[in-house]
Amino acid sequence: MPASTTLPACSVLLLSGGRGQRMGGRDKGLIEWRGQPLIAWLHDLTRPLSDDLIISCNRNTERYAAYADQLVADAHQDFQGPLAGIRAGMAAARHEQMLVLPCDAPLVDRALIESLLAHAGSRPVVIRQGSYWQPLFCLLPTRFKDDLEQAWHAGERSPQRWFGRLSPVAIYCALDDLRLANLNTPETLAENAAPN
Repeated sequence: MPASTTLPACSVLLLSGGRGQRMGGRDKGLIEWRGQPLIAWLHDLTRPLSDDLIISCNRNTERYAAYADQLVADAHQDFQGPLAGIRAGMAAARHEQMLVLPCDAPLVDRALIESLLAHAGSRPVVIRQGSYWQPLFCLLPTRFKDDLEQAWHAGERSPQRWFGRLSPVAIYCALDDLRLANLNTPETLAENAAPN
């Protein structure tokens, strides 16, 4: 799938640095689903969009290396949450915009990504479902790197709260939009095992 010339250049950050508690401590990005690791689905979708594909991972770096141009890890190895991964990605990103997606959302499609990229500008672009922001599905101007550093050192660990301060542009999705489904438990993986 060739990248559209109308889409802005962006770095891509795939978040795969979590503890995997709902998966019994397994590394979610490497769990097999429909014949390949979860990370492979996001890689295949986003690879045509960027020459700077970053994976945030805190273990199994030798396996993730095949899917990325850069690997980043949290500054502290005690799994401080997705904002730590975003922080590491922001420090490494080579473009002015960074697309962020979680590794356990393999049903994301090109149309959803294009809707984020179409609104690229000076503010973050974040998926919103009802009254709830989905900050792990976003397009983030990397100029907010210093703001994130300040918030982090002030103790902020919530992506919801940090993004909420930045007046993000909302891309609305239905509450039942399956493209945003997090397959982060054995049950949700099994429920979505067969293609629709």
